[in-house]
Amino acid sequence: MINSEFLFKESLGSENLIAPKNNSTKRIFIAATRMNDGKTTSSLGLYSALNNENKRIGYIKPVGQRFIDLNGEKIDEDCFLLDQTFEVATPIEAMSPIVVDKDFTKNYLEDSKNIYPKIVNRLCISFDRAAYEKDYIIIEGTGHAGVGSIFNLSNAEVAKLLNAKVIIVASGGIGRPIDEIALNKALFEKFGVDILGVIINKVEPKKMDFIKKYCGKALEIMGLKLLGCIPTEPQLSMPSLSQIFTEIKGESLNSYKKILSKKIKKVIIGAKTALSTIDDITECTLVITSSDREDIIQACIKSQKSNMISGVILTNSSRPNNSILKEIHSSSIPFILSDYNGYALISKMNKMNVKTQPNDNDRISLIQNIVKTHVNLNEIEKAFNL
Repeated sequence: MINSEFLFKESLGSENLIAPKNNSTKRIFIAATRMNDGKTTSSLGLYSALNNENKRIGYIKPVGQRFIDLNGEKIDEDCFLLDQTFEVATPIEAMSPIVVDKDFTKNYLEDSKNIYPKIVNRLCISFDRAAYEKDYIIIEGTGHAGVGSIFNLSNAEVAKLLNAKVIIVASGGIGRPIDEIALNKALFEKFGVDILGVIINKVEPKKMDFIKKYCGKALEIMGLKLLGCIPTEPQLSMPSLSQIFTEIKGESLNSYKKILSKKIKKVIIGAKTALSTIDDITECTLVITSSDREDIIQACIKSQKSNMISGVILTNSSRPNNSILKEIHSSSIPFILSDYNGYALISKMNKMNVKTQPNDNDRISLIQNIVKTHVNLNEIEKAFNL
């Protein structure tokens, strides 16, 4: 292991165009017909489903767009999620070799001849490291098959480069998803990439049998297999308070730890009387109000419904007075101060993509069970043996 770590870090500076050396590890490339169709859900679930005492599983996201700063390295947030969830035995920089920040495309177009070999080498060396001593490796794509074409590393091109078979993930339905699958299929086939099959995500439970039957027929006509239909699950669409906290760049007024796992089912604006506001509270409610509404703040803290409140956001950067702050500090309800007004907060939350985060243990457990139940893992493993 020490030697492999050394070789990985030393090789990243290579400028001679190379290709992956690993030809033995079975690889699954998870693509999607569009962003937010369920690639990360499928990747996390498949990793969990395949990960057992008989198999060693690796993970890599060759090209990432949303990232965090980790010890000075830009790391894709999905790589961080998988690493934190499963403790993947791989350097995290090998799992996230290429991160597209705001200047990446501009810089690439200005000097593509020099940059292309470097990023391809980094990708290939990182893949070899991530696949080292693994039986399977999950490769998570970015968006649809063509994303990344502008710098010659579309999902189709990356899958070809890594000699990976593809699973396409599409959202529930028949007409639009099948049309989008056909477009993605054409690009993968252009690059000579084999498609293992399709997972239909976010299917309404009452339409499950209908979608299975007719999507299966449509895909069969296209020469593709339906590998599974994943039902919609309300809990997966519920944002966590920590995600909202990060999105609005809030300031915690009591204990930050209290906000990590709180989920939001309902949002109310505390603009009515305190009594009316409390009446509107149900399980997992987020209350948005201003700091001068001391009646609402105190009612939330003292109400018998306080355990139903996921959090309270105070707007316009206006801090409560000291006596109210003391009550907030001793409350079990997370209180967050925000620069935004109520309307801007609601607008920002409506546009927010709900993402699974490392501390979402209940959500992660649910994803694992859903994929194991609704995806045909035997069919996937059988396809590798053909």
